[in-house]
Amino acid sequence: MTKTIDARGLSCPQPVMLAAEAVTKGELPIEVLVDTVTARENIFRMAKSKGLQVSVDDLKGKFKLTLAKSA
Repeated sequence: MTKTIDARGLSCPQPVMLAAEAVTKGELPIEVLVDTVTARENIFRMAKSKGLQVSVDDLKGKFKLTLAKSA
C-alpha cells in the first residue's frame, strides 16, 4: 500500500524531513504532495541520494512525487 504524505503548505525543510523519515522507516512506495518548486527539488534530491526511483507529476502548480525502490 502506498503511503501518502501531504506536505502542502509546509515550508522547507519540513516536507523533506517527513519524506526522509518515511523512507528511513521503509514505508515505500511513498507519494509526497507539495506546493512549491523548492520542496519538489529538495525531496527529489534527497530521494535520488538514497538510490530511490522518483517520478514527478505536475498538478497545475502543485506536485506529486512518487518515491520507490529502484528496479
